[in-house]
Amino acid sequence: MNKNKNSQVSFLWSKSAVFVPLVLALLLVISAFGMLMHSNLMIAGLSFLMIVIAGILVYAAFKQAEKAFKEKILTLTEDINSIENEILLQIPLGIILFDDDESIRWMNPYMQNFFKNSEALGNKISEVDDSLFSIYTDLKKESQFTHKGISWENHYLNVGLLQDQHAMYLLDITEYGEIAEIADKNRLVIGNILIDNYDENISGYTDRRKSNVDNFITKQFAAWARKFGSFVKRLDDDRFLLVSTYGKLLKMEEDKFSIIDSIREATLKANFPITISIGVSYQDKLETTPDIGKMNELAQTNLDLALSRGGDQVVVKIENEKARYYGGKTNPMEKRTHVRSRQIAMSIAKMMERNESIFVMGHDYPDMDAIGACLGIRRIAEMNQRKCYIILNESRINHDIEKLLVELRKDENIRNSIISPEMADEMMQASSLLFIVDVHRPSITVAPKLIEKGNGVVVIDHHRKGEEFPENVLLEYIEPYASSTCELITEFFQYQSTSSQSINRIEATTMLVGIIIDSRNFSLRTGSRTFDAASYLKSCGADSIMIQEFLKEDLSDYIKRSQLIENVEIFPPYYGIAIGDDHTVYSTVVAAQAADTLLSMNGIVASFVIYLREDKRVGISARSMGNVNVQTIMEKLGGGGHLSNAATQISGMSVTEAKDALLEVIKGDDSTE
Repeated sequence: MNKNKNSQVSFLWSKSAVFVPLVLALLLVISAFGMLMHSNLMIAGLSFLMIVIAGILVYAAFKQAEKAFKEKILTLTEDINSIENEILLQIPLGIILFDDDESIRWMNPYMQNFFKNSEALGNKISEVDDSLFSIYTDLKKESQFTHKGISWENHYLNVGLLQDQHAMYLLDITEYGEIAEIADKNRLVIGNILIDNYDENISGYTDRRKSNVDNFITKQFAAWARKFGSFVKRLDDDRFLLVSTYGKLLKMEEDKFSIIDSIREATLKANFPITISIGVSYQDKLETTPDIGKMNELAQTNLDLALSRGGDQVVVKIENEKARYYGGKTNPMEKRTHVRSRQIAMSIAKMMERNESIFVMGHDYPDMDAIGACLGIRRIAEMNQRKCYIILNESRINHDIEKLLVELRKDENIRNSIISPEMADEMMQASSLLFIVDVHRPSITVAPKLIEKGNGVVVIDHHRKGEEFPENVLLEYIEPYASSTCELITEFFQYQSTSSQSINRIEATTMLVGIIIDSRNFSLRTGSRTFDAASYLKSCGADSIMIQEFLKEDLSDYIKRSQLIENVEIFPPYYGIAIGDDHTVYSTVVAAQAADTLLSMNGIVASFVIYLREDKRVGISARSMGNVNVQTIMEKLGGGGHLSNAATQISGMSVTEAKDALLEVIKGDDSTE
């Protein structure tokens, strides 16, 4: 306050110091002109002197004014500099100045608080703090000035980089960041919960037992909801609604949705085994107001995905983000019925009637199940008086398929129906119908580009459904509890016209081999309907001797398989991982056989074989006894499959790097029983 008063007095004084001389000078000039009116020389001289004095006074006055102005500017500059220095030292804004070599030249006291006792001045930013260096590097990549919000050292900061000035500022916005974090955690979450196969499970129960089961499940959900501060409401006998917030959802995910395991294990002990599936969606960060209708639709879509993957699991997903899976630790229970199979067969027949040109393809580097499924669809098309072409890239097949093709080409109709992807591209029209069998991921089909070309796609597969899926699907039939795709398609034959020609010997043989290989000689995912399908194919002329020929292993493949097994390493608690040489190519069949062999060894519950493929990608073939869900492990590496049988293909990695990536996934995995 005193400083302001002194400043005002000084300013008033500087004004009077100029004003008084000017007034005196003016009076002198007036007097001088008055005297000049007289003719007396003395008076005229005195007048001239007065004018000179007036001029001196004016000059002095202006000099005084100039001096006062400079002093005012200097004082103002000093005040501004003082304020600037005070601001740099006191405000919650971190400032760092760099030299050309990225060494820290100076930082204000607020910034020093972040480094505590570490010596920062004079050292390169990369040596001082890894997190800060990462932020600095990201900002430096931008061609123009930019800033971004970050979380660092328990603070929310808005960081900007002035590249020309070699300066970086960090504005503390922790208060606003905490508000944003609270808003983020309070985003709405909706979940649709379904009791798997509820009607089938309780069909033989008395009313009292059914009531006890319902009460038990309701209490389990109520306790689980209370634990996470959420709300669960029963909508129907087998349906529940979950309402929660995103913060609570994160805690549920940290808990791996243990409600899945709790209900399965508790009901199993009580002799009424029940599993549940949950589809969860939540409010997008960019949405200020939640679209509840849209969220509920997406939650139902996620529930459908969980069911198509075999149930007993949770799928958490919103639009444009990858799905997160929890559970799925048990082999799926058989859910398909003869009614469902008949409906699919009839729908396929009607579709074939409406389309003149039909095409079918499996996955890249096809196995016996894929080829057998293609032959089955081709035969069903013929039964409906339609021509069907099998799309096959013969430059990307294994040795066992080469042996099969020799036999297939002995049949003229089959020989004429096998075409290359290039021929299919020329022949397909906008009205063509395309079948995809033994695979549902477009990226690993024989010809991914053809999927969008025709009238639509029919998908028939026995692998658990993943996120990647064709968009223009007219019909999907995905049954992960089936032994093979050949088993699913074999059931369609009994619903075709009796007047049409049945499948021939080579077709039946190939399809039966597909079932045998995928079921590991009827030991994996095998039910009564698997044997029914095998019996039907045998009645159609499947040749046992030819089957043995197709199942024979080449000596070179046996040696390669032995080499892979020889390089196995055991990782606690029970993982067997075999890796091939970085420069030796192995077929998918050899790798799969090696994984199967490892699984038969004592002490190994899950086996992984990592190898170089013919397309120079690294493949991983995974097997388990069912205690470990190898499907979820492979999905994290871009693949998929079944709970006990899965695989993936990885680009841009060596075999050793793929092994490290696999170990990292296994380390963070929670897929064991």
